[in-house]
Amino acid sequence: MAWLTTELNRHIYAYHVLDAPTIPDAEYDRMFRELQDLEAAHPDSATQDSPTFRVGATPISEFKQVIHTLPMLSLNNGFSPEDVDSFDRAVRKGLIAEQTEYASELKFDGLAISLRYEDGVFVRAATRGDGATGEDVTVNIRTVRAIPLRLHGAIIPRVLEVRGEVLMYKLDFAKLNMRQRDAGLKEFANPRNAAAGSLRQLDSRITAARNLRFFSYGVGALEGADMPESHSKLLDWLGQLGLPVSNERAVVTGAAGMLAFYTDIGNRRAGLAYEIDGVVYKVNRLEHQRQLGFVSRAPRFALAHKFPAEEALTQVQDISVQVGRTGAITPVARLAPVFVGGVTVENATLHNEGEVRRKDIRIGDTVIVRRAGDVIPEVVSFVPERRPLDAREFVMPLGCPVCGSPIVRLEDEAIARCSGGWTHCSAQKKGGLMHFVSRRAIDVEGLGDQLIEQLVDKGLIHTAADLYTLDQTRLCALDRMATKSAQNVLAALEKSKETTLARFIYALGIRNVGESTAKALAGHFGNLDALLHAAGWEGGLQLLEVADVGPVVARSIAEFLTDPQNAQLVTQLRLHLRWKEGVHVMKPAGALAGKTFVLTGTLPTLGRDDAGAMIEAAGGKVSGSVSKKTAYVVAGADAGSKLAKAQELGLAILDEASLLELLAASSPSSSIEHSEHSEQAEQAQQAP
Repeated sequence: MAWLTTELNRHIYAYHVLDAPTIPDAEYDRMFRELQDLEAAHPDSATQDSPTFRVGATPISEFKQVIHTLPMLSLNNGFSPEDVDSFDRAVRKGLIAEQTEYASELKFDGLAISLRYEDGVFVRAATRGDGATGEDVTVNIRTVRAIPLRLHGAIIPRVLEVRGEVLMYKLDFAKLNMRQRDAGLKEFANPRNAAAGSLRQLDSRITAARNLRFFSYGVGALEGADMPESHSKLLDWLGQLGLPVSNERAVVTGAAGMLAFYTDIGNRRAGLAYEIDGVVYKVNRLEHQRQLGFVSRAPRFALAHKFPAEEALTQVQDISVQVGRTGAITPVARLAPVFVGGVTVENATLHNEGEVRRKDIRIGDTVIVRRAGDVIPEVVSFVPERRPLDAREFVMPLGCPVCGSPIVRLEDEAIARCSGGWTHCSAQKKGGLMHFVSRRAIDVEGLGDQLIEQLVDKGLIHTAADLYTLDQTRLCALDRMATKSAQNVLAALEKSKETTLARFIYALGIRNVGESTAKALAGHFGNLDALLHAAGWEGGLQLLEVADVGPVVARSIAEFLTDPQNAQLVTQLRLHLRWKEGVHVMKPAGALAGKTFVLTGTLPTLGRDDAGAMIEAAGGKVSGSVSKKTAYVVAGADAGSKLAKAQELGLAILDEASLLELLAASSPSSSIEHSEHSEQAEQAQQAP
């Protein structure tokens, strides 16, 4: 058994990592069956590195949580040669050096994973999660044949946590979608979604059939062995241990070397076997990395240089509107199908009526479509010379297309909204319920969009509180809902009753209240009664004491929580949900206390969440709309109507550099730093 295990693992490594098979498939299958038979006869003698673990195991009920030994952090993003040059200057300044070596590698478009080995044996795998805590996907990772179940080499560390990326090759993705089509199942949008979905299967046998791959690119924890002196030597060592490492890497010097690597990879990107969305530069010497250190959620010694968004031409066949959960009316371009950035795009948001007018997009236009950040389809502009004579301008409807209620637009807002509210507009009701049960809110697993649609359409639920009155009989009456599925939904609803105050506030779907604001409200007031009192006192004036809350957000919170129907909903939900409550916490004001900022457009390196967090840390407030009370408007590329209104009102307008200078001047240490963060980023510390 030991001999067969060692030999089979050697052949797996040769086949899946080196791409150099050493024996015929039939011989491998014969040896594999022999090992299976021996393990069946002697189950106590099977070892953890046996290749038989790779075929999948009995389905599990849920993924457990894993706290990372060392957080899996994000990377700062760069988009231009100037960003790379700025990064190089900052590194050389921090190291007091004339030039610096950088390890340059690929930025894989997959799912970040941490693998833990103890005495050379694989024991656990976890997803990145929120960076501090991930999901235990050990059973599924065992099925990835490229990942060794036992390390080999002269020096085996006592503990090794490897950071890397699980992904699916383009060819394997095409084969998977072919099987999905043949089975009449939904196809995956792109290889990354397919890899992420495969890794989060509760039945690991499904994961085993998906042929996932893996590349390692860093270390989270190491005990019982010396760390190599450089990142490039670290990757060499990981390869010697039997871990897959990409050969598409190089050690370069300075900004010129980094840009040359970027250009070379960009030219060969289409020919790679897998998807990438950029390259990553890291200061090569690990001692220099430690010297530069970290800031917020990102290391100072690394930069992700992303490729520009892919673009294509297509025609606008129509412009219709969608109704969001807060009643927002969003114009949507209905496009002739076009393949952009790895997916077929048929719809693209036009954001709001003002944006349609600014870009002068008309029905019948030929337009440039871009997948911004390789994720969100957007219409960049129209092609003037291809505009037909019968091109028609978009006209915002007067009534909601779902409920017929009047569409209104407040003077200080760019977005028009349905006035029907969730009680009259089924689109708002459905959107609100989908938000309520979403993963970052109350997190009711298995209660998806189609199920919410049915529950609302059949009149079985009207509010979020009604979810907790559902029973098996009513659920089983729905389409494609068997007894077991109904039981799973009810179990998930029961589990969701244990939550946090921050999640509850976020789940309510209050306009302008995102996760960070919900956390700030929960942290400031400590308990729901204190928040309700503040919302009802003098129009919510007390809410302005919260660092994350400006006048517009305060008004949204006050209007929502004092509305009789919403107040009744909160009362009903409190009968079902439970969370730990604390006491009202008073927070000291920062140097920018009372200053309201509005962020618009795309900043060169800062993500909007991070820019907002930095402003709030200095005592400022971030608002979603421009008014006479706005102190500063921070404008980036493609800034639209908010910038125009700021110029009209004569407000102070900052670019990213000016914002950082202002924050640095208001900081006691005069050294504000920044990092990139977005919902699409799942990058880890030292993670391409």
